[in-house]
Amino acid sequence: MADVKSQDKADRLKAALKENLKRRKAQARGRQALKPSGTESGSLSVSAERDKASD
Repeated sequence: MADVKSQDKADRLKAALKENLKRRKAQARGRQALKPSGTESGSLSVSAERDKASD
């Protein structure tokens, strides 16, 4: 009886991990699609402005 329960738990965990991996891969693909091609100078200039001493 305990073996059946542990097998069910393992199967649920396996399925959950598989779904999580699919979701993470989809999110990564979405982030790649949103990145502008070329350099990311826009984000660099924002951080440079933030770090610049105020006058």
